[in-house]
Order: sequence, then structure tokens, then C-alpha cells
Amino acid sequence: MRTVFVFPELGQASVVALLDRLSPGQRNPWLVDGCLYGELTGAGEDLYADWEPEAVRGLTRACGRLPGWALQVDVSGRVDGTVEVRRLTLALLVRGGVAVDDYSDHPWTAEEIADDVTVDGLRFFDFATYHERTRQRSDLSPPAQTS
Repeated sequence: MRTVFVFPELGQASVVALLDRLSPGQRNPWLVDGCLYGELTGAGEDLYADWEPEAVRGLTRACGRLPGWALQVDVSGRVDGTVEVRRLTLALLVRGGVAVDDYSDHPWTAEEIADDVTVDGLRFFDFATYHERTRQRSDLSPPAQTS
């Protein structure tokens, strides 16, 4: 699974209503487009437990505060999911907010996502470039010493 955290300016009730329309009959997690699993999560549920401190500081700067909740969107590894996650994220950020993906600590705005902006050589949810970079780095590692 690949994960995106969306911190919308929409209230939770509006987010739930949107997800209910996109995924009738399912709730927390919502299944959207057959490959996105959305679940509301709060700061009290260890939302930031696995985050690097710099990522938390960047999110706080981008939002003006540390958000108390997010929609965690897990993307099935069976599919690319780029089109689907971008569409859902843009719908959730219609009134503002940011999203953070697994591949950078950058808090992405709707405008950056829609305009396909690159930050440090990566776009929003750019798992292909990220994996290519990390694979190249591991390919350059010196061979293990044998005795």
C-alpha cells in the first residue's frame, strides 16, 4: 500500500458527505474508484507517530497549525492509482488545505497538484521517480566484502 494524508480545509462532515457520495454503502474505510481506501484519523490516534520531525514542522508551517485530523488514503498496490488519488485529493482540497504523500515531506497544495509542479524533482504521488531514484542509489552501493 502507498499512502496519502489529506488535510482539507473542509470540515469533517463535508469530507464524510463527499466520501459517502463517492462510495455509497461503505464508511470508514470508504472504497473510492475501486483502489483507494479512505479512513478518517485523528491526532489522538497517533496520526503523526511515524512522521519525521521535519515533516511535522513543514505541515505545521503550511497549515498555520498542526491539524487535528486527516483523511488517510491508502492506494492499492495492484494498480497505478495516480489518476484516482489526484482526483480525490483535488476534490478534498477544493477549499484549501494540503496533502502529504509517502514520497516527499512536501505539503502539496491543490494548485501544485493540478499544475503538476515538481519539488526536489518529484511530483505529487510520484512513486515511479522515487523508486527509480532509490533503486539507482542502491545499485551504486559498493559490493559487500567477503572473507
